[in-house]
Amino acid sequence: MRTTGIAIFAATALATVKADNSTYYNPVLPGWHSDPSCIYHDETFFCATSTFLAVPGIPIYASKDLINWKVASHVWTRPEQLTLPNAGRDVDRQNGGFFAPNLRFHAGKFYVTNVYIGSLAFNGTLGTIFTSDNLYDDNSWSNAVTFNATSIDPDLFWNDDGQTYLSLSGITTAKINTATGEVGPLVNIWNGTGGTFPEGPHIYKKDGYYYLLIAEGGTELGHRATVARAKNILGPYESDPANPVLTNNNTAEYFQTVGHADLFQDAKGNWWSMAITTRSGPEWKIYPMGREAGLVPVTWNKGEWPVFSQMRGVMNAWELPQSSRAIPGRGNFNQDPDVYDFQPGSPIPRNLVYWRFPEDGKYTVSPRGHRNTLQISPSRANTTGMPLSTDKTLTGKTGLSFIARRQTHTLFSFSVDMTFNPSQPYQEAGISSFLTQLNHIDLGISRSKTSSGYDHHSSSSGLEFRFRIETAGTINSTIPASTTITPVPASWPQGPIRLSVRTANATHFLFTAAPASNPNARIVLGYASAMVVSGGSGPFTGNLLGAYATCTGAGGNDTGCPSGGEAYVGRWRYTGWAQQVDKGEWAVGSTSDLI
Repeated sequence: MRTTGIAIFAATALATVKADNSTYYNPVLPGWHSDPSCIYHDETFFCATSTFLAVPGIPIYASKDLINWKVASHVWTRPEQLTLPNAGRDVDRQNGGFFAPNLRFHAGKFYVTNVYIGSLAFNGTLGTIFTSDNLYDDNSWSNAVTFNATSIDPDLFWNDDGQTYLSLSGITTAKINTATGEVGPLVNIWNGTGGTFPEGPHIYKKDGYYYLLIAEGGTELGHRATVARAKNILGPYESDPANPVLTNNNTAEYFQTVGHADLFQDAKGNWWSMAITTRSGPEWKIYPMGREAGLVPVTWNKGEWPVFSQMRGVMNAWELPQSSRAIPGRGNFNQDPDVYDFQPGSPIPRNLVYWRFPEDGKYTVSPRGHRNTLQISPSRANTTGMPLSTDKTLTGKTGLSFIARRQTHTLFSFSVDMTFNPSQPYQEAGISSFLTQLNHIDLGISRSKTSSGYDHHSSSSGLEFRFRIETAGTINSTIPASTTITPVPASWPQGPIRLSVRTANATHFLFTAAPASNPNARIVLGYASAMVVSGGSGPFTGNLLGAYATCTGAGGNDTGCPSGGEAYVGRWRYTGWAQQVDKGEWAVGSTSDLI
């Protein structure tokens, strides 16, 4: 059906099966899910994705049908797993932390191999190998075996003789002892096809050949996947004459930056590939969800080169596995709504993340006197902080008091009921659309700085809204950083305030507030372009939606924030309305209210 030039697709099921083929929508893992690496094991598909500075680190998603993906566990949930000082928070780059993971299964054990980009104390790059025997249990993930990583994107491959090989961006390969981290001499095995930044290597053995799949061209519009093969694991490798095998470079496709792919099979032996993609079109200006994970079928006949289908929003492929959500564990399905009331004794939901490891005691579920809320104790750094300060508590390197979920739909609404009674102007709490500390949009509540009388920055309540746009991370930004102050209406009753951000359309966000007891009294406090949280200082990540509390630099490095300033978050809600799957084409979400 076409209405005003827009095609609307069915809401409830994002995949249909007819005869021996299927139609489904990409991305199958919408929202920020960079660098997917996937396997099929025990009748279940598993994928790991990058998290950079977000914690818990490296989610493992599980699916029975390649469409419904549930958080099974996270690899990095305990600071001591990485054996780094300050819980690995000493990262200067807003895109530091855990880069692309490699998920593999061998001899009864799951492996995630990765590189952590952080402190110069280990030359900025630390290779890590985590192992587990249960992908549904956070605690089953081991402490990291570390190795000297000369580059990023490590891949593990076990040869027929039992020898384990490590491959890195470059593209180099060496023998490795996964128990000790000892790495042998590196051998350059392929330089790619001439594209910049040959990286993301994966080795597979099939029909007597070693196939090498890599990414080239950088993770921008020139991104692509290329393949080579050899009879010996160390080469020489010959390039596939059809390279690049997967790219949308130099096309008008809505899905761009396609590359950094992995290959895996289903129960019927069909081949699939999960790869990075960005919903931006070739204009590549507004893409708040950043690098997402899309699925394409791959034809790989015996003795031949793999042939990848083109990445698009509406895909046709061979028959998908039967639709199923029978995944164990307490995790969340990626596209489900959030309905969180933080009942006593409940854990923090698995799809919520922090920016760096939080300080101990910053989050309390259903504290005394504030039942069914999440207490957030303030951090000295606000959502921007002072990244160049010598005081770590101002840089954010002791963790921000900010908890969030990924934006996973083109059109969405997100809201919380905030109970917050600041006594000082430096105390602030609110919601944020957050890419990095240098690219975000906040709606906060604070005590007015006006000490007496009531002007346009004050009301008889003494409270004010602060609508803040931060664009310091975008070079030559056409959107200036700004803060707009609006008094909290004196007529509003005491009690929680509902803070909300929703999409006004596919390119702009709308921020509102209302008394939680009377949502119809909402007032509009600001509009902002989603360009603010697209690219900039977060080209590898994507938009997070969440709540924060800060004392905005008050207190001291040793003492932390002055007492008080806790925020209490209740009625946490996220609803996805629709996914844009092509220019002018939409897959409708869980509601028909699309404004």
